[in-house]
Parts: sequence; C-alpha cells; structure tokens
Amino acid sequence: MTETTITVLLAEDEPALPGLESLEGLARVQEARTPAQLERALLETDILVVTDFRTDLLAEVWPDDCPVRWVHATSAGVDALMIDPIKHSDIVVTNARGTFDHGIAEYVLGALLMFAKDSFGNLALQAQHRWQHRETAMLRGANALVVGAGSIGREVATLLRAMGMQVVGTARNARHDSAFHRVHRQQDLPALLCDADYVVITAPLTPDTHGLFDDTTFRQMKPGAALVNVGRGPIVRTEALLRALQQGRLAGAALDVFEEEPLPPNHPLWDQPNVMISAHMAGDFIGWRQALGQQFVDNFHRWRRGQPLDNPVNKEHGYVSNA
Repeated sequence: MTETTITVLLAEDEPALPGLESLEGLARVQEARTPAQLERALLETDILVVTDFRTDLLAEVWPDDCPVRWVHATSAGVDALMIDPIKHSDIVVTNARGTFDHGIAEYVLGALLMFAKDSFGNLALQAQHRWQHRETAMLRGANALVVGAGSIGREVATLLRAMGMQVVGTARNARHDSAFHRVHRQQDLPALLCDADYVVITAPLTPDTHGLFDDTTFRQMKPGAALVNVGRGPIVRTEALLRALQQGRLAGAALDVFEEEPLPPNHPLWDQPNVMISAHMAGDFIGWRQALGQQFVDNFHRWRRGQPLDNPVNKEHGYVSNA
C-alpha cells in the first residue's frame, strides 16, 4: 500500500498540531507554512489538514489535478475552505464539530449572565468607587433565540434551558428538537426577533446567513434585547450593529467574531460601554489543540479502515451532513 501523505497547513508562527506524531509508520506528515511550501506539498498530498484559514493562499496555489482526497478543518466553520476546486469536486471535507460546543455554550451563558446581572454597571461603579444598590434581571423565564440550531446551537440551548429560559432556534428547516422548545425555519426569523430578550448567533457562514443581521434586522429586534455572536463575523454587519448600540435599541452585545479580524484598534466598538469583545476564542478551552489533534487522528484511523468519516460537511450549504 502506498504511504499516505498528510499536509498540515499552519500559520508561520503557529505550533505543530499535537498528536500527529502517533501516525508515524502509518503516514508521512509534513507541514506547510508559506505559499511556496504549500504549493510544493499539495502536489503530493492525500489529506490536507487546515489550521490556518488563509483563503487567498489556498486559492492562489491550488494546483490542477490536485491529488488531495480529503480536507479536514480544525474548526467548526469551513467557509474559508470553500474555494471552487474543493467545493466542486469529489474531495471530502470534514470539520471539528463537537470539540468546541460546550466551551462556546459556557461562553454564551456567561455573556447572558453578564447582561442580566448588569456586570457592566458593576464594573463602572467600581471604577468610580461608588456604592449604588440596583435591581437586576433573572434569566429564568426570559426568551432566547438561537440563530443556528446545529451542534453548537443545541449545546447552547441545553444550558440556557437548564437556567429556566424559553429557548427557540432557527435552522434551514423547521423540526422537532428536544434541546429547544421549537426550531423554526430561518425564514421565520423576523417574526421571532420581536419576542427575544437575547439573540445568540451560532450559525455557519453561508450565502443565506452572510449579512443576515443588518439595519433592518436590528430594527426587528425587541427593544432592549442583547446580542451574542459566536458564529461567524460576516453574519453581522458591523456598522449596523454599531448604530443599533449607539441609538440605544440594544442593551448590549457580546462579540467573539467580526467582519474584519483582528478588529482594528481604532474601531469604535472597543469603546462602547455595553459591549464585550473577545478575540475569536469563545470555544478555546485549555487543551483544545490536543483535542483537535486527537479528533483528526481518530478520523484518520476510520479513513484507513474504509469506514465513513466523522463530521462530513455538506459542501453546498456549509453544514455537517450528519448533524
């Protein structure tokens, strides 16, 4: 049997993906960190593991008649991989579904508690050395709308329902799902926004979700609602969100992803008093890189045995086929 070649695309300053050393004797593992390295490597690669999502780089160096048979993304989102030679081919694409779900759900729960208990107000008063009694809201009985009822959305819904919240979701199609009170069609979003105290975006970036939250959408939201985006940055039009915050239509926002990353240091979102910003890290728990490496290794053994791979992605719509 011809030796399998695995290429791992890494950022130039990124450490190696842990765990792949266990494949010694089963596959040849090589790293690519520059355009020249990737261009050479792709000519002899059976499996491409992508940890660095430089979309332009993949599109720039992808060769004709590329031998790659499987592309694995060490992330939940795969939009950066959907260049035409991959999307319109027989290449199998898988992702890291499941690895980040609970970490992201905890991030969302923490953000909602921050809004309900007015942590922004506490910190502002503390900075002023002011003792000021206030009343705060309860999560129990509040309405949450999870935009994107995939595996991450389901984990978010499970935690929020444990807090006594009423949780509905949206997906491509309506369905019964035990994690939610109900899952509606994505087209029903405008009618659902007016009742949601908290809107949580966990959806993948697809043509249907790109720019979904714009000026119109923010006007449809319940006055005083809060937004949490742990999905993909371009789902939210940044300037429209900024206007909604500055005009007082939203209570606040917790943002882990942005249209432009990193968020420029002079962007006005940094200085909004009711906004929490994190650096695309909501699901990155201690040990996450080791977990990603093990997930790929386990899937590689399935591939060698001729078994169906875990987490195959529907390349047309950008979601996991067996979700």
